[in-house]
This record gives sequence, structure tokens and C-alpha cells, in this order.
Amino acid sequence: MDFWREPESKRVDDPSWLHPQSNSSSCFRSMKSGKAEKCIFFPGPIIVGAGPSGLAVAACLKSKRIQSLVLERSDCIASLWQLKTYDRLRLHLPKKFCQLPLMPFPSWFPTYPTKQQFIAYLDAYVAEFNIQAVFNETVVAAEYDAGIGFWRLRMASAKGEGKEEKHEYVCRWLVVATGENAEAVVPEMAGMEEFEGPIVHTSLYRSGDSYRDKRVLVVGCGNSGMEVSLDLCDHNAHPFMVVRDSVHILPREMLGRSTFGLSMWLMKWLSMKTVDRFLLLVARLMLGDTAKLGLERPQLGPLELKSLTGKTPVLNVGTLAKIKSGDIKVRPAVERFTRHGVEFVDGRSEEFDAVILATGYKSNVPCWLKEREFFSEKDGFPRRPFPNGWKGGNGLYAVGFTKRGLLGASLDAWRIAQDIELRYKATKK
Repeated sequence: MDFWREPESKRVDDPSWLHPQSNSSSCFRSMKSGKAEKCIFFPGPIIVGAGPSGLAVAACLKSKRIQSLVLERSDCIASLWQLKTYDRLRLHLPKKFCQLPLMPFPSWFPTYPTKQQFIAYLDAYVAEFNIQAVFNETVVAAEYDAGIGFWRLRMASAKGEGKEEKHEYVCRWLVVATGENAEAVVPEMAGMEEFEGPIVHTSLYRSGDSYRDKRVLVVGCGNSGMEVSLDLCDHNAHPFMVVRDSVHILPREMLGRSTFGLSMWLMKWLSMKTVDRFLLLVARLMLGDTAKLGLERPQLGPLELKSLTGKTPVLNVGTLAKIKSGDIKVRPAVERFTRHGVEFVDGRSEEFDAVILATGYKSNVPCWLKEREFFSEKDGFPRRPFPNGWKGGNGLYAVGFTKRGLLGASLDAWRIAQDIELRYKATKK
């Protein structure tokens, strides 16, 4: 991995004072059963989630000579990227907005790295900072124990052959890095159980190769829905895309610059509403009136809508041309499923061979974190919006919940590492 390093880069040494310690003989009581069980005390921060956000925090801590422990329920880092994304995926934003702290992308990477390149970058990132991760570790419940002043994490570890080992971790600082996309959202729609063809979420979609010559309904028109529809086209399938709501579609680049980068530059001098008006004017000139294609725009501008709701505008990578040509057909919301197809809200009925749900993801924090002040039970996000949603009470932190992608996660990773460093020094004193 030497080619990933800057010429003067130096590997951060592991501090000798931090190693997991098994304290089975004197461990605390189990949170629910009251029975003693295997307990692992870790004196540094524990990070739940080995995605890009969790790795960023671990690297920032390492730069301050603080060793963390990363717990991951899957068997690899960045499991969403490695196991639940389609083959043609690329970063939607230029690489300079997606690199993690302390290690830029290689200069020879393209502006929009592929899925495989991004995964290789993350593997090199783990190696560069010697990040410790324990895989197949699922947090069943995490709760702050005020009596001892530590967080207690009740775990279920996969041990093969369907067996699980239950134990606890105890730590002073807990970083929640499971992110915005922990669980696939599969909406309930009338008649789904009657449909005889396959219905899969995009997390299970890899390529349109197995859908050749088939009529495929893609439910959802976000970036994933648009790209999956385009991929189906490229593999000679016949995609139909359900547009249930209004959507902003913007060119990926404007005036020779990335739309995102141009927006951030303009925001230094102009108000958000003014930048939104500029973006929509240029989009209209470059893309035409999308409403004529069944793609109505929201009342709020793309940046304002993103700021208020987290809804990301779609960056066009070629899908719109296929919609204009009729290769991708737009349909309204689904009324109900039938044995061989779908009835739409406009009264039209059509037959389909398969359905792909591009219906997004959600946070799973409320399922396991026993805490109600910092995280919302409703959506699993910090109650305070960016930039104030990274720190809770009692040594609890959040990263990857900014609705601002990897750039927002990197900013929060630095804040978390700096705060833990201060608290660690105070603890030593």
C-alpha cells in the first residue's frame, strides 16, 4: 500500500496504554438479566460502525495518539458500499469533497471515483492508521450506567453455524457511527404479497444483466432510482420509474465546474435563495423543463430543500436523456399491486416482470441505543441539526448524521476527536 502515502507521511504508533481488557471475574451485571457475563473493558472510545464516518473518527483519534475500538455488525468495513450497492455506482460528488481526514485520494483517481476505487481507498485508510475493528459484533443495547459512569454495550457476536456469543463492552466514550443509511426502507404497498414476480430493494441490486428484455418497475426517483433505471437501459431491459413526489434534477456539472462545488463557492457571497435561483436557471437552460417529463420540481429551491429536509437533489448522469427518448418511462405513484403488475393512481394498469424499490435507507439508532435526549426516537437522528449534532451528554457522540455526506462526517470526526482528547487529558489529571 506504499503508493497511497504521501512521501513524508508517517504511521502513527499505537499507544501502549490502550488495549482491550477482559474483566470476566469482576465484570458488571448484565443490563437485563442481572447475571454476570463476559465483560470487556476498553479504556478508550468505542465506535459503533465501520463505515467511512466511523473510520474517520478512528483516524482523527489516532492522530492524537488515542486508540479506539471499532465494532461492526458485518464482516467487513464499509459494508453498505461493499455489500449493498450496485456495480456502476460512483461518488456523486467530486473526490475533493469526499476524502476522509488526513488522507487525500490518490491524484490519479478520476474526479468521480468508482465504487471499487472508493473501497480500495478505505482499505488503504484502515491500513495507514492501523484502525482496530472487530467484525460480526452487533450491539443489542447500549446504555449509560450512571452508577459507574461508563457506557455498557450488550453484544451478540456471530460465531458461525448459527451460534451467537453474548457479552458486554464497557467504555467511557461512545461514538455512534451507524449513520443515516443503516437499514433499507421497504414501504408497505397494497397487494405486494399478490405480485408473483421478484420485489427487491436496491440494496440487493447489482446489475441489470439479469433483467434483460424484462419490464421492470423502479419505485423511487432519487439518485439511486435514476441510476438503476439507467443501468437497466444499458442492459436492454425496459424500465419504468415511479415518481411519487416532486424532485430537483440538476446537471452534475455547470460552467465547467461540479454543481456542488460551484454552489459552495457562490454561497460564500450570495444568499441560499439567490444561489438556488441561479442553479434552477442554468438547469432549465441545460436540461429543459423537467415538468413536461412528469418530473415536477418542489416549491423550495434545491439547496434550501436540502438544508431543511435533507432531501438531496438528483445529479443527472444521463438518465434524463433516456427519459426524453422514451427508453425510460415515468409513471405516477402506485395504487396497488396485482398478480402480474401494478395499478397506478391515475387509473392505468400495466404488467411487469420485476420490481426494484429505490426507496432509500434509515437510521437504526432507536433500536439499540437506550438514550432519549440526544437522539430522536422518531427518525434516529440527533435532535440538534448540523453543526451542533455531534455531541451529546455523558461521553456520547454522533458522526455521519449531518445530511451533508462525507464532508459533513469529516468535520464532525475532527470535532469529536478534539473533544475526546480534552476529556482524556482531564481524566489523566
